[in-house]
Amino acid sequence: MLTKDELPACPVATTVGLIGNKWKLLILRNLLAEPHRFGELRKTIPGISQKVLTDNLRSLEEDGIVVRTIFAEVPPRVEYKLSKLGDTMRPIIAAMEKWGLDYQQGRKSHD
Repeated sequence: MLTKDELPACPVATTVGLIGNKWKLLILRNLLAEPHRFGELRKTIPGISQKVLTDNLRSLEEDGIVVRTIFAEVPPRVEYKLSKLGDTMRPIIAAMEKWGLDYQQGRKSHD
């Protein structure tokens, strides 16, 4: 997690730095619905490699957006869910979804 001095001066740049790649956005989209295990996330995000998913989940966890819970079972079960901070991104993702839907509908009618 960056310190306040390390964060960009622009709040939009801060947000983009935290969630600004397509993989993080798709991970957040899925975790908004419900907690997921690693394998479930990987299956629902076409094209993501195991390494990229692992790296992005670690980054989101370090930034306090995702919580990783390890259950003491055999075999061990790990679950990812949004933190309270991560859940505050709900309106951002919802706005992106609405904009994307509006764009898709507009593009289809102009083709």
